[in-house]
Amino acid sequence: QVQLVESGGGLVQVGGSLRLSCAASGSIFSLGTMGWYRQAPGKQRELVASISNDGSTYIRNSVKGRATISRDNAKNTVHLQMNSLIREDTAVYYCNAVVTIRLGATPLVFWGQGTQVTVSS
Repeated sequence: QVQLVESGGGLVQVGGSLRLSCAASGSIFSLGTMGWYRQAPGKQRELVASISNDGSTYIRNSVKGRATISRDNAKNTVHLQMNSLIREDTAVYYCNAVVTIRLGATPLVFWGQGTQVTVSS
């Protein structure tokens, strides 16, 4: 019904930057909050940043000042710009969106497949 496709992950050096993008497609009546989560090996998945459809944002403390989240409502996309990357940012990053698939339906949460980000010295 709804697909979230992430792009932009990869291998980055400590201190480098990357931009993750996520495009939502399919049966979308409206998009609510979109966000980025990450999961490092042996750790729980954690919220990195989120943005509501009115532009209100949340940024996790550990990435505050280094991460910016943005969205393009016309294109159903969300982006995460991360700068000054550190090794602790290494994780699989997942896109997440709250989607209403038709008028009056209960909003549902969808996830992307994840994209690996590896920060290496």
